[in-house]
Amino acid sequence: MLLSLFLLATGVTLLFLAGDIFVRGAVGLAESIGVSPLIIGLTVVAFGTSAPELFTSVQAAVSGAPGIAIGNVVGSNIANVLLVLGLPALIFPVRADGAGLRRNLAAMLAVTGLFMWMLSSGGIGRLDGAVLFAVLCAFVAWQVHDALTGAVPPDHDFHEEIGPAPHDRKRVLGFLAAGVIGLPIAAQLTVAGAVRIAETFGVSDAVIGLTIVAVGTSLPELATSLAAALKRHSTVALGNIVGSNIFNIACIMGLTALISPMAVDPRIISIDMWVMLAAGVALALLGFARIPAGKPIGGAMLAGFAGYIVTVF
Repeated sequence: MLLSLFLLATGVTLLFLAGDIFVRGAVGLAESIGVSPLIIGLTVVAFGTSAPELFTSVQAAVSGAPGIAIGNVVGSNIANVLLVLGLPALIFPVRADGAGLRRNLAAMLAVTGLFMWMLSSGGIGRLDGAVLFAVLCAFVAWQVHDALTGAVPPDHDFHEEIGPAPHDRKRVLGFLAAGVIGLPIAAQLTVAGAVRIAETFGVSDAVIGLTIVAVGTSLPELATSLAAALKRHSTVALGNIVGSNIFNIACIMGLTALISPMAVDPRIISIDMWVMLAAGVALALLGFARIPAGKPIGGAMLAGFAGYIVTVF
């Protein structure tokens, strides 16, 4: 049991570190070749910050643990709303008035509905993956077009999220190499530890994916949102959550299904995807009604997340 916990903890920690290094290296490379900050923020950073979840889900799928792969996405989207929004709301009210927020919330609900429809069939195949990834490409193109035309200007500097990026050629290559090598190793450790824990407690791998793995891979978003709340940049916290939920489904699930089709655990169909939808609807209500999430709402979200975790086990 201790070895399993060690593997999982080491894997999640390495995912966090390798993902951060990879993103900074990719940003440094993009800046070095003259890619505009706008495009970097909407593409390189967005894709790079999803790398830990992507490697984990792909590793789980090819290792015969589809419950972890799908549970990671569903559980992360639940945690993003109830935990990643709930904690910052206790520090500083999270405003729901960011540029383009309502439109992105509508896109999130649409992608969530499409994903649920796919899950309800009992399996996620390569065609489903292709559709999800096509949706992602369309969403990114839409964001880039609107940003370039000034319809929805970017509301923050992505360097606030990732920190300084290297620009020396050797350092850039070193960062990229460390990320490319570290991420698959970290994913393998994470999945191995998660599977062994599931076997030890006699629960399905979906339960572990929905909880421990999902929360672990959501730590970067939690850290970013907490930092934004401490800096009183509350719209950044909410915008990050919406964008992360879209990328989790369209990018991570899309690419994972393209690589390895998966069966869906019945528990996810009957319970968890509906909790994911409820969390998304709650977030949309805050955004569309322009209701700031303060301490009462943050406390209710955290209580809801704690209750959900109890019911899972």
